[in-house]
Amino acid sequence: MNLNALDLNLVRVLDALLRERSVTRAGEQIGLSQPAVSAALNRLRHALNDQLFVRRGNEMVPTPRAESLAEPVRVALREIERVFQPAKDFDPAGLERTFTFMGADFFSMLLMPPLAARIAAVAPGVSFRFLDSASGDVSRLLQEDQIDVALERPLEVSDWVSSTPLFGSPFAIIAAKGNAAIRQAGIAEGERLPIELFCELPHAIRSIDGSMSGFTDEALDKIGRTRRVSLALPHFQAVALAVAHGLYLAAIPRQFATVAAKSLPIAVYEAPFPIPSPAVRMYWHARHDDEEPHRWIRSRILEAVEALGFRDFEGTESTDSQG
Repeated sequence: MNLNALDLNLVRVLDALLRERSVTRAGEQIGLSQPAVSAALNRLRHALNDQLFVRRGNEMVPTPRAESLAEPVRVALREIERVFQPAKDFDPAGLERTFTFMGADFFSMLLMPPLAARIAAVAPGVSFRFLDSASGDVSRLLQEDQIDVALERPLEVSDWVSSTPLFGSPFAIIAAKGNAAIRQAGIAEGERLPIELFCELPHAIRSIDGSMSGFTDEALDKIGRTRRVSLALPHFQAVALAVAHGLYLAAIPRQFATVAAKSLPIAVYEAPFPIPSPAVRMYWHARHDDEEPHRWIRSRILEAVEALGFRDFEGTESTDSQG
């Protein structure tokens, strides 16, 4: 196509139409009249040789060609805005922004309190929101700017998602202090549970989708064993509470188990067999790679993880991020 047929205003119109699916609302968003938006759409159709939008009731439905342009156009406009913004030194003290994170309660309970306290001391205008892992697809939420950062186990994500490893997430086996079966077997806290006892006792797992199995079961299957999962809960803290008040065993992150054991009547043991331990990663949209506030908050997350000593557990045998 001839790029001379396009100008920046046409690109802005296309982006607004893709967002609003309405000529009227698109015009209101970018300050153009309805006739001006309609005229711009006609020029776009001619330049791109595609209808781009077809009417369905009161809504403008994008064609496949228009849908394929949505993300590239959005990224291009943001990059243009960034290029032409006046250069200035970044000062966290003057930052007014809400950052939205997503992850398991592992992070909302262990990472967020100290991180929020650190940030408040240097950037009082910064606020945080934390969404649960079950909130939705990471790539989609990042694409739609519903979240700034996801803290998750290794995921299959779009190629425009950037990421960096945070730490290994080894899991420990927990049981209620004084568990009769473990006491009768003569197993002390911190020791390795016998495989027979591990498979015989009921298990609780953290499962965000209600599944009654995880990587632990896959590892057991490889050695010709099975376990009995009797309880699936969506949060690690709920699993720890269930274990503390019942007969269950559970595989939870060792970092979480260490903290939970200080306030709950649970004992920590070693798994009777090696179970793969994926590294937890931090994910964000690549369009924020060089954005100063985003780079700053990512650095603060890395510093907080380091200060909490999460990496001290990486050499320990472990289980999975879904018990």
